[in-house]
Amino acid sequence: MNYRDYLQGVIYKIIDPLIKGMIKIGMTPNTVTTIGFLLNILSAAIFVYAGTVGDEQTFLYVGIGGGILLFASLFDMLDGRLARVGNMATEFGAFYDSVLDRYSELVTLFGIVFLLFNKLYFWSAIVTFVALIGSIMVSYVRARAEGLDIECKVGLMQRPERVVLTSLGALFCGIFGGIEAFDPMYILIVPMWIIAILANYTAFVRIMHCYRVFNKK
Repeated sequence: MNYRDYLQGVIYKIIDPLIKGMIKIGMTPNTVTTIGFLLNILSAAIFVYAGTVGDEQTFLYVGIGGGILLFASLFDMLDGRLARVGNMATEFGAFYDSVLDRYSELVTLFGIVFLLFNKLYFWSAIVTFVALIGSIMVSYVRARAEGLDIECKVGLMQRPERVVLTSLGALFCGIFGGIEAFDPMYILIVPMWIIAILANYTAFVRIMHCYRVFNKK
């Protein structure tokens, strides 16, 4: 069992009572998916707003955006678990969840790009845009491979890791916004560098994985 499976099992034990309550009130997985998406849009809007306010307020709103993003990530786990436990899994539900996940990443990272560009972190904004490209390509390569009947889940920087890095980076950037030892914005920027490098590396690893599979056929 790898660390992701172990951690997922722990999280499921924590959220299962909540799942049972959601089933009792008739909440559907698609509703949960939609709520999570709307929270991601709210987080992105706050990042954009943080890029327009005075420097003394920027870190406050970056932290709020990170907190909302972290809360939204809970809904990413709830919808799939609700579908399985409540026997409500459908092909459209899986498709809908995947599409809104892509939209969520696009709007969230766009918000951070806007924030960094407006605050004159030009090269960090470019790096975040590269992180956005890598994030989308990781998902696209997997979807395209699975469309050709190839299982393609290899690589380091999958969506849960990207979301955790982004949300915690923003949250702690806000919490430590008042420190003077170094620029607190780098608490957010460093995770963007990590995602930019490892997400694109993961996409490349998946391409090579598919290449090897095709050559064996």
